[in-house]
Amino acid sequence: MRNNEQLQIIVRFLALLFAQFLIFNRMDFMGFINPMVYLLFLYWFPIKERPAALLLWSFGLGLLIDLFSDTMAIHTAAILTAAFFRPAIMRFCFGVNYEFQSFKLSQTTKAQKITYLGLLIVVHHIVFFALEAFGWSHFFSISKKVLATALATLVICLLLISLLGRDKS
Repeated sequence: MRNNEQLQIIVRFLALLFAQFLIFNRMDFMGFINPMVYLLFLYWFPIKERPAALLLWSFGLGLLIDLFSDTMAIHTAAILTAAFFRPAIMRFCFGVNYEFQSFKLSQTTKAQKITYLGLLIVVHHIVFFALEAFGWSHFFSISKKVLATALATLVICLLLISLLGRDKS
């Protein structure tokens, strides 16, 4: 990994961390919807980087958000799960191109990008809200929170992606 990529990862890590706990953790739509924009870290993490590096960065991000949010490792478990499933999600969204790592995120279609981001968000939110409820006994409540929060997170993330310029892999 080049120094430029390392710096980009660090800047995105810190920017998303601060944005999450200073701005988005304070938002509370309809009493239960809190957008989790720090998932953009998984979206923007370099494709050619080792999976172990992604897991380590994700662990750090989740742990720091848990410390600031007082959520007892729920964010950490959820983002690690999403990071673990990221290669499978990319394979599903981008097909053979992902296998050979012969593409850049900026060269994919909008539908592929939205599907990729949406699946990352849904995987994260299912784990997050299941752990928050500490089981599946409140299935309908969990489903409502997952769908509503995932939709809000997706919309805000897409707005941030469009505001912050062109996509990069």
